[in-house]
Amino acid sequence: MIKITVSIDVANLKQAETFYIDALGCKKVREQGTNMAILSTENCDIYLQEKEAGTKPFVAGEVTRDYKRHWTPVHLDFLTENVDEVVKKILQHGGQHEGGESGDWGAIAYCADPFGNGFCIINE
Repeated sequence: MIKITVSIDVANLKQAETFYIDALGCKKVREQGTNMAILSTENCDIYLQEKEAGTKPFVAGEVTRDYKRHWTPVHLDFLTENVDEVVKKILQHGGQHEGGESGDWGAIAYCADPFGNGFCIINE
């Protein structure tokens, strides 16, 4: 059996822990060394890894870590019963709200953490 976890590179581990716990309701499971914290949601573990800006994410790569807002085709969706309430917490903890949509199906908010990592908040 395969279990999926998510790893998120951040420039400041303590700030990231506060954001993901207080804004998104994650729970801290444990620390792993001085550069990693493991958080958990209801069904997924999130590994926050402190990595210095400007370092290479892999040896053969030409790009370096950059914590300005960026886009990637792979992102997280956090499901909740109250999108507006979660967006309010995201903004209070240094995250960004970049718009959204709503309809008969519910609502979605496009957001980013303080390190430029994008994610969505979606009605459950």
